[in-house]
Amino acid sequence: MTRSRTPSHRLQSPWRIGVDVGGTFTDMVLRDHAGRLDVFKVPSVPAHPSQGVLSALRTAGDAYGLTVQALLADCALLVHGSTIATNTMLEGKGARVGLLTTRGFRDALEIRRGIREDQWNHREPFPPVLVPRYLRLPITGRIGRDGEELTPLDLADAGAAAETFRAEGVEAVAVCLMNSFLNPAHEQAVGAAMAEAGVGEYISVSTDIVPIIGEYERTSTTVINAYLAPKVVAYLEELNAELQRLGLHRPILLLQSNGGAVSVTQVASRPVNLVLSGPAAGVGAMNYYRESAQTDNMIAMEIGGTSCDVTLMADGDVAVSDALNIAGYHVATPSVEIHTVGAGGGTIAGVDAAGLLHVGPKGAGANPGPACYGLGGEEPTVTDAQLVLGRLRPGPYAGGAVVLDLDKARQAIISRVAEPLGIDLEAAASGIIRLLEQNLLHAVESLSIERGHNPRRFSLVAAGGAGPMHGAVVGRALGCPRVYAPRQAGAFCAIGMLHSDVRQDFLQVFLEPLDSVSPETVDARFAELTERARAALAEEGFGKADSVLDRELDLRYRSQQWTVRVRLAAEGGFDPAAARATFESEYDRLYGHIQPGGHLEITALRVVGHGLLSPEPPPPPPAATSRPQPLETRPVYMPEGEWRDAPVYRGADLAPGHELAGPLLVEEQTTTVFVGSRDRLSVDASNNYVIHLDNGEATA
Repeated sequence: MTRSRTPSHRLQSPWRIGVDVGGTFTDMVLRDHAGRLDVFKVPSVPAHPSQGVLSALRTAGDAYGLTVQALLADCALLVHGSTIATNTMLEGKGARVGLLTTRGFRDALEIRRGIREDQWNHREPFPPVLVPRYLRLPITGRIGRDGEELTPLDLADAGAAAETFRAEGVEAVAVCLMNSFLNPAHEQAVGAAMAEAGVGEYISVSTDIVPIIGEYERTSTTVINAYLAPKVVAYLEELNAELQRLGLHRPILLLQSNGGAVSVTQVASRPVNLVLSGPAAGVGAMNYYRESAQTDNMIAMEIGGTSCDVTLMADGDVAVSDALNIAGYHVATPSVEIHTVGAGGGTIAGVDAAGLLHVGPKGAGANPGPACYGLGGEEPTVTDAQLVLGRLRPGPYAGGAVVLDLDKARQAIISRVAEPLGIDLEAAASGIIRLLEQNLLHAVESLSIERGHNPRRFSLVAAGGAGPMHGAVVGRALGCPRVYAPRQAGAFCAIGMLHSDVRQDFLQVFLEPLDSVSPETVDARFAELTERARAALAEEGFGKADSVLDRELDLRYRSQQWTVRVRLAAEGGFDPAAARATFESEYDRLYGHIQPGGHLEITALRVVGHGLLSPEPPPPPPAATSRPQPLETRPVYMPEGEWRDAPVYRGADLAPGHELAGPLLVEEQTTTVFVGSRDRLSVDASNNYVIHLDNGEATA
C-alpha cells in the first residue's frame, strides 16, 4: 500500500475523494478543505473491483487514524472511475441481449458498415455479433425519411418477441427502429410494451441512448448499452449503497467517457457512457496541471501497468469524438479522444517463431504480474527490464505493495529473450525498452501529427506509474521542448477525477443547409436543448451560477458522410458566417485543404452542460533552502547504450527552485523519474517536475 506522504497534520473537513480502479492498482486521492492532497495505492481485485475501492478506503483510514465510517462521514464528494465497462466488453462477459428492429433490417447489426479497420487484412474476422440472429426480431411499422409514419406500428410483434425473449433467458432488451431519431413514437411505444411485459430488467431504447443518424452506429451503441447494463449498473448501485451504508452522505459520481462526471442515478440508464470511465479522467488532470505547467498545449502519456493512454489538449481544449471502437465494436457516444496501446510496466516481452522480439500487447496484469514481483510470473516484462538496467531499485516497490526481485527479473529476460536471440542480458533488456518506447512514440504521433498538430508546440505530460520512466526519451523523439512529470504521476487519473466537472451532453438531429437555414429556427432548437441541459444539471444540484453551457454544430460538405464538430460562441444569436469560418479552419487543420465557398450542411445541434466543481487550491509549497543530496549513486544503463553512474534522489528532498543536471533518477512514492544525460530537471513552483530536453531546434 502507498501514500504520498505520512499525514503529519489533522485533516480539515470536508474533503473530497477520487478513486480510480485500474487493471493493476486501485488509486485513491484525498484532498482536504485546505487543499492538501494524499495518494494511496492498493492492488486491484479484477474479479471484484469494489474490493479494491474498500481496501483503498481502509488504507487511507488507517493512515489518518480514522475508521472507514469516519472517513466517509466527512467526505463531501466521492468520484469513481472504473474499467468495469471496458473489461466487460474485452472479456465478452456481458448480458444475453434481445434486439427489436424494424422489419427488413434484422441483419443491420451483423452487416455493419462493411468497412475494415485494416484494409490490408482480409483474413481476420469481425468480433462475434453481440446478438445472435434468432434474438434479433422484427417489428412491423415504419417511420419515413422525414419523420412521417409510412406503416402503422403493430404491437402484436412486440408481444410475440417478449414470449421468445422470456423463453431464451434474455437479460436485457435493445430497441432500435428505423428513423426513430426523427420521430420516436414507434420506438417509445415498443419500449413501453416490453417494460409492461416484464422482459428483462434492463430495456435500452435508442432515442433515449443515442438519437443519431446512422442505423448501424445507433443499433450497435444501443445493443452495447443493453449488453453492459446488468453487470455495470448492478456493480455501481451495490457500491453506492455500500458506501452510503458506511457513512457517505452524497451519492457517488462516476466519470464518463466524455471526461465529465455524472451521478449513479443519471448514468444507470446509459452505462455505455462509462466505457472510457478511468482514462477519460486525464482531462480533469490536464486542466488541473495546465496552470502550474503554464501551457494550454499538452500531450498526456499516461502509462500504467497494462496500457498507455494518450490524450491531447490543444489551446485548452480536448477533442471529443462520437466514433469509439471498443474490442472491435462501434460505440457512438461522446468520448474524449484517447489513443490506447498495450504498453505498460507489466507488458510482456518475448521472441516469436520468426526470431523477432515483440513487446505487448499482452500484459502480466496484477496477478501474477512481472517476474520480479515473485508472485509466480515467469515471462519478462518492461518492469523487469527497467530493474535489470538499474532504473528501478530492488526491494519494496509502490510503497511496499510488492517487492522487486532482481534475480527473478534477470532470469526471465535471459531465458525468454537473451538466449533465444543470442545476445547478452543488457542488450535484451535495452531492446525491450527501446521497442516499447517506439510503440509509445507511434501512439503519441497518431493523436498529434496525424491530427495536424506539431508536437514541438506541446509539453509532454509523463503520467501514470511508468510514464516518467519513458517521458524524456519519447519527448525527445517527438521534438517536445520539455516533459512535465507530476509528483503524483502514479495517481494521475484519480487526481483528474477530483478536478472533473459534471457534464451532460444533449444532441438533436437537424438536417439543413448552413447558408439558407433560418437563424431563428436554429436558436429555437438550441433553446430546447439548453432547457434540457439546465434541467439535468439542476437534478445534480447546479444552478446558473455554477454551470456553463456550450453550443456546438455538426457540419459537413454536401455529399460527405463524416462531420466536423464546431463550437459556437456562448452568447448571442446563431451566426452562419462565423460557423463557416470555424469549420473551415478546423477542416484545414485536419485535412490540409478546404472547398472555398463549398456547400455546407448542418447534421446535428449539440448543447454540452457543465456543472462546475471548484476544489480548494493547494497551499503553496515551501521553496528550496539548500542543495539536495542523493541517496546513492548507482550504475544505470543509458539510452545511448552505455552504463553511467547516476545519482538517485528521494522525491521528498526536492523542492521548488531545485535544478539538477542529468543523468539522474528521482524516486517518488508512486513513480520513478528518469532524466537522461543531456537533460535538466527542475522543480516548479507547484512542486512538480519539469525535464528540460536538449532538442537543438525545439523551442517552448
